[in-house]
Amino acid sequence: FTLFMDAPGGQIKIVAKNHQYLGVINAMAALAEIKERQGRLGVFWHTQGSGKSISMIFFSQKVLRKVPGNWSFVIVTDRKELDDQIYKNFVSTAVITEARVQAESSRHLRQLLSGDHRYIFTLIHKFRTETGVKHPVLSERDDIIVITDEAHRTQYDTLALNMRTALPNASFIAFTGTPLIVGEEKTRQVFGDYISIYNFRESVEDGATVPLYYENRIPELQLTNENLNEEMEVLLEAAELDEEQEKKLEREFAREYHLITRDDRLEAVGADIVDHFISRGFQGKAMVICIDKATAIRMYNKVQKYWQRILKKMRGQRGLLPEKEWPELERKIKLLEETDMAVIVSQSQNEIRDMAEKGLDIRPHRKRMVEEDMEKKFKDPSDPLRLVFVCAMWMTGFDVPSCSTLYLDKPMRNHTLMQTIARANRVFRDKVCGLIVDYVGVFRNLEQALAIYGAGGGRRVGDSPVRDKEALVAALKYAVEEAKALCEEQGVRLQEIIEARDFKRVALLDDAVDALVAREEIKRRFLEQANKVYRLYKAILPDPAEEHLQADCTLIKVLADKIRALNPPVDISEIMRQVEELLDRSISTTGYVIRDDDQPLIDLSKINFELLASKFKQGRKHTEVERLKASISRQLQKMVRLNRTRIDFLESFQQMIDEYNSGCVNVEEFFRRLMEFAKSLTEEEQRAVAEELSEEELAIFDLLTKPEIKLTRKERNQVKKTARELLEILKREKLVLDWRKRQQARAQVRVTIEKVLDEGLPEAYTAEIFKTKATAVFEHVYECYYGDGKSIYSAVA
Repeated sequence: FTLFMDAPGGQIKIVAKNHQYLGVINAMAALAEIKERQGRLGVFWHTQGSGKSISMIFFSQKVLRKVPGNWSFVIVTDRKELDDQIYKNFVSTAVITEARVQAESSRHLRQLLSGDHRYIFTLIHKFRTETGVKHPVLSERDDIIVITDEAHRTQYDTLALNMRTALPNASFIAFTGTPLIVGEEKTRQVFGDYISIYNFRESVEDGATVPLYYENRIPELQLTNENLNEEMEVLLEAAELDEEQEKKLEREFAREYHLITRDDRLEAVGADIVDHFISRGFQGKAMVICIDKATAIRMYNKVQKYWQRILKKMRGQRGLLPEKEWPELERKIKLLEETDMAVIVSQSQNEIRDMAEKGLDIRPHRKRMVEEDMEKKFKDPSDPLRLVFVCAMWMTGFDVPSCSTLYLDKPMRNHTLMQTIARANRVFRDKVCGLIVDYVGVFRNLEQALAIYGAGGGRRVGDSPVRDKEALVAALKYAVEEAKALCEEQGVRLQEIIEARDFKRVALLDDAVDALVAREEIKRRFLEQANKVYRLYKAILPDPAEEHLQADCTLIKVLADKIRALNPPVDISEIMRQVEELLDRSISTTGYVIRDDDQPLIDLSKINFELLASKFKQGRKHTEVERLKASISRQLQKMVRLNRTRIDFLESFQQMIDEYNSGCVNVEEFFRRLMEFAKSLTEEEQRAVAEELSEEELAIFDLLTKPEIKLTRKERNQVKKTARELLEILKREKLVLDWRKRQQARAQVRVTIEKVLDEGLPEAYTAEIFKTKATAVFEHVYECYYGDGKSIYSAVA
């Protein structure tokens, strides 16, 4: 249950999550009953985004390590992108040691299955034969386990029958991100029943995925479900339409297709996409899902048109709007200017001619898809490619954690719908949720559609994977009320601050901060609630409810930022810029900018303690205590980092804080103690000068002499000399680049430390003390010196 995976920044360590561990244990139990189950190992349903492919690796590796036999695994998918992604995952964890085990053709697949390979990866389509020709038996081994991904229709049709003919004694286990539905009884006949269920609700509760919300933004030219017959839905359910299917769609469903692709309807949708995209709070990446390739290009053109129109309008507003609205205007202009967008569709024969007949030019789009690594660009959160137009590609087996919005303009149902919306459920930084913007009414009868999902006997196996956006707005309202209630308990009335003006508002804001930092528990709770409010507020944008909640949300964030500003270092101008982006225009920004003379105290040696005491008596006591405590905390952390023997100071500081938070000490006494403590830290910082040592020499000297060893003055000077010499030798000869990564280099550093200390330390150091000190010095050097002249001391300098 531990893997090391290659990643862009280097190797990462992956440890199984709880649901992966339990699921694999269940799969192993099924394998132990392989004969009783007649090779049907079961269905492993873990919702999309929860790490199914990693679970496959855990399972296969555990089988190889724990179960005797010459096991082979055939990993089968029904999408090229899924096959590539799963293969890359296996390769990146170094469990595959063979070359060319990803079937390139039906002939290559037969060669692989006829041999003795540990892993084989294939599309199920490679089990095809000529019409009327029976597939040959390729292996009669009973130690082959077929792992299928997304075990739905393609797993029990003709191709699946061919696969079972080719491997008559193999065992089968299905991994799926969407549950089986009524009508898929054949899937259970092949694989057995569920052996592990990790549904939508559980995944969100665990934080493995983020919740999904949807909002209907259907244009005036509505497309209702009644306009779509079941045959068209079945055709569209195929994630990738081939040329014949696309022609059938246009020919046999001309009326329905015309409704979806009507030009004035696409105009309305395109304009709305632009407006919605630039008005979002969380600016994640987004996908526009279109009915086919031609419509994807058309929608791209529409969006580009309205994009440039809005950009031109905004540039013209420069200097015309009130000054307080300039930052938000410039933010949107920058977003529009920088954002890249692209059409991503599969290649087909005669596509240039076919698109030209429809008045479209696919050549510039195809040129980008061929010459640029579009997948890498879209997966990179810092790349400006933020909006893509697709109809089938990237809708399954494609993980982009920063993708937060899907604009859905394609009728979908069942598994295809569930797999598509899961593109937005990946966890990413401060992303609260994924949002599905529905332009075709897919979710109108969502609950009715989801009623078909079950787990045998009609048992429901999870809540809806997507909820109406109103639930998100309700969550924000509740979070705001929680924060307001906490403020009320401390005597802070938000409405009074909102209604106040000028200097009165400044005073009320400062009073509010003083009240909210009076107790550490209250401060912590308020900051947590403020963070929750702001994240939810960004998540609902744009939304009509914003107008009613904006004032409260913005004020809560202003108070939180002022509290955080008491903890150095803070670039308050950047904080205020971010606040102003969402600031209610009725709330003046006066008083929000922190003046230079109010900057947090950082250099304790330059504190005027008399002036500080006077300011405490005249000002807001809890705020001054918080400011001084934060300054001490930062300085102390730096001092302990440079010299671990100062840990006693940190323990004393924490004890003072605990006594204050418990109510044993009042604010005046706590402030007095903080002042005395700050003075003692200043003295400690100056000790290196008194000892005639540098800060890094003092750190080694302290390690060699603390706890106190009885030394004469001459012996102390001898230890100082040894500390200097040791550092000089190590830095000159041993602390080379990447020395910590190479065992031989580490051993040389250890030997050098022991040799120099052995030659330089006085007789007072017994063998036992020497051993302890040598180990302490090596650990210190290992933690603090990176090699090639770089260390924590050079970073501080």
